[in-house]
Amino acid sequence: MTVELERMVLPEYADVKIEVSVSSRINVTDIVAQRKVSRLLLDLVGTQLYGEKPSLVAGRRLVWRVPVWLGLPTVGPVGQVGTLDVDSQTGEVLYTQQLLDEIAERGNALAQRSTPG
Repeated sequence: MTVELERMVLPEYADVKIEVSVSSRINVTDIVAQRKVSRLLLDLVGTQLYGEKPSLVAGRRLVWRVPVWLGLPTVGPVGQVGTLDVDSQTGEVLYTQQLLDEIAERGNALAQRSTPG
């Protein structure tokens, strides 16, 4: 498991010690978060996008950050086109329509560059 700390500003050229202590109940596993993102993408964006293995991110809330990948039937996995967060307690996928539109645009652009002709 990877833990990311969002919006952490580190001084330049300094010794740093980072200790992480988070108390929270995780009701949603990484696999469930990945499946929720894949399902949401299938329902609201398109059939070529899916969620990959997430990282646990400690910020204002503890979330699973799920990479969104484009996969093409003739090519296989092509590349990452965004991320979606899933609340680790409630299972809610945190998104806006604008974020989904941006992911779709990046996916379309990557698909066009990845297919011959």
